Amino acid sequence: MDDKEAMEILLSLGAVLKGHFLLSSGKHSDTYIQCAKLFQYPKYSELFSKKLADEFAIDKIDVVIGPALGGVVLAYEMAKQLNVRGIFAERVQGQMQLRRGFEINRGEKVLIVEDVITTGGSTKEVMQVVKKLGGEIIGIGSVVDRSNDQVDFGVKFKSLLKINAVTYEPPNCPLCKKGIPVVKPGSRGNRS
Repeated sequence: MDDKEAMEILLSLGAVLKGHFLLSSGKHSDTYIQCAKLFQYPKYSELFSKKLADEFAIDKIDVVIGPALGGVVLAYEMAKQLNVRGIFAERVQGQMQLRRGFEINRGEKVLIVEDVITTGGSTKEVMQVVKKLGGEIIGIGSVVDRSNDQVDFGVKFKSLLKINAVTYEPPNCPLCKKGIPVVKPGSRGNRS
């Protein structure tokens, strides 16, 4: 599967939305990637996860972790492909943390995965959790990188697909200025 095929699958599933969106970063955009549309199909979850896992196949990994909600299915599928544990972090009172009996042991080699990366905010929060617990971050993986090369995690970062989507700070958003209603479709939003 190359970039063109990956994009065709996302488009065919209605996972690439156009409009006026409020991203979890607080920024606005005319493009939204809803990977939940992809992950509802096990065959596509497996296909995309296998392709991404191949990018980390030579790395020694003990556990794969993703932030809830976008990284939950991907972390599970990546762990399955790499034959390691798969867990997720979630926000409790605004702070990312491990719950449900999940743990990272000191010295474990950790791969962090996320469905879509724009600013890298959620991923950086998970990185803090991993470091605090003594895990060693081996890399970051995502299905879609829409950061426009503006994010540096300081470790290996691989994505299946780069989408150059414009983001705006709310006060400078031309879509707001045109009076186009903003929609928040993501995991912290109220519509899907």
